[in-house]
Amino acid sequence: MMKTTLFVLAALAIVCAQEAQNAPPQGQKAPVEIVKQDSEVDVDGYKFEYETSDGTSRQEQGEYKNDTDQQGLLVRGSYKYVAPDGQQISVSFVADKNGYQPTEQNGTQQQPAQA
Repeated sequence: MMKTTLFVLAALAIVCAQEAQNAPPQGQKAPVEIVKQDSEVDVDGYKFEYETSDGTSRQEQGEYKNDTDQQGLLVRGSYKYVAPDGQQISVSFVADKNGYQPTEQNGTQQQPAQA
């Protein structure tokens, strides 16, 4: 009985030591992990999206245009993240023959993003 108790206590001490060793040092954040990721590429365009454990996400799709209005890629997408001050930043964008055109979304208002 005593050998079993000592074995259980030793195993518990090892598990606790491993958890403490894997924890980030005090004052540091845990590493960010990818929680969702998907992509697709073909001759006409592409699309991808990802999300990380810290709330950052991005989605984008691009399609090849070869018409009289535009020749080249037409890209649409959005991304969001939490700024160092805790503010949630969310930006939608279009990139086409007119360049990169971001729109920052704050609640229900939409304002051009600062470049």
